[in-house]
Amino acid sequence: MRHLDDPESPRARAGKTPPPVPLGASMRGAGTPGCAPGRRTGAARALWVSILLALVLAQLGCGFQLRGAVEIPAQLSPVHVQAGGGSAVRLALLDQLAGTAVGVTEKPTEAKLILRILSEQRTSRVVAVDSNGRVLAYELIYLVSFDAIGPDGGQVVPSQAFELVRNFDNPDVEVLGKQLEEAMIYEDFARDAADRILMRLRAVLRETRPED
Repeated sequence: MRHLDDPESPRARAGKTPPPVPLGASMRGAGTPGCAPGRRTGAARALWVSILLALVLAQLGCGFQLRGAVEIPAQLSPVHVQAGGGSAVRLALLDQLAGTAVGVTEKPTEAKLILRILSEQRTSRVVAVDSNGRVLAYELIYLVSFDAIGPDGGQVVPSQAFELVRNFDNPDVEVLGKQLEEAMIYEDFARDAADRILMRLRAVLRETRPED
């Protein structure tokens, strides 16, 4: 016969507090059997990193492919880009050509093709005002003209001009913020202008290329 205070008696065992379970053991026992949450988190993070890396590489690949599409016949390379001092379009063109097989030279006497930026003009016009005459929006306009000549001065691409236009709201912000936003728009204009010039150059050279 067991006494009530006997540690082996049923009443004593019922009143006994179970020992604490280690934290690591409780975590291992939760969730999907055989797969720790830490491992699942690490696997998910690795998957996202792989996806982001693939997207970045795809973007880079697309960029190189577009730049490589600048088709200028070998007999017209190297190219010299001629423009006034501080020309944003010239810098954008050089940046575009840097990723291609087209040679670029700083010396006009060495060039087989001279691409000339004849003019770059910035202008704007008001497109919206409020009842008090306050300007609400502008149109920013970028006018560009260009041509291309051979080393003998003969015309390879006739003079052409185009304009780029974009709306520019007049928000209630400080003047410096407006100036920065406007400067960014004109940087985009320069890149767009470089793209258009190279597209037109390719089109003209394709039309005038002799048949094989």
